[in-house]
Amino acid sequence: QVQLAESGVGFVQPGGSLRLSCDASRSFLSSNTMCWYRQAPGKERELVADISTGGITHYADSVKGRFTISRDTFKKTVTLQMNSLKPEDTAVYYCKLTFTLSGSSYWGQGTQVTVSS
Repeated sequence: QVQLAESGVGFVQPGGSLRLSCDASRSFLSSNTMCWYRQAPGKERELVADISTGGITHYADSVKGRFTISRDTFKKTVTLQMNSLKPEDTAVYYCKLTFTLSGSSYWGQGTQVTVSS
């Protein structure tokens, strides 16, 4: 079992920056992918960015060039650096961990990001 704890609740003006972090309760050697999803009111949850154990990243088109996902050396913390934020980035952001072989996945509790003037 793995618990994920997100941090970085934020309110920022358009054009501002915010950093979200997600820390897993333990480190692990198994191949995995850590992701950030978001869900705005009245909308479906969508994938924002993901990063594999090997450091390969993918981004949603809506955040390319503005958001950067990274993970630490011990692979148990993933960070989402968000720049040039827009009101449409307002959502609850969730961290997700998926193990490649087993397919087991775990979610964080979510953290609110509000972009407004």
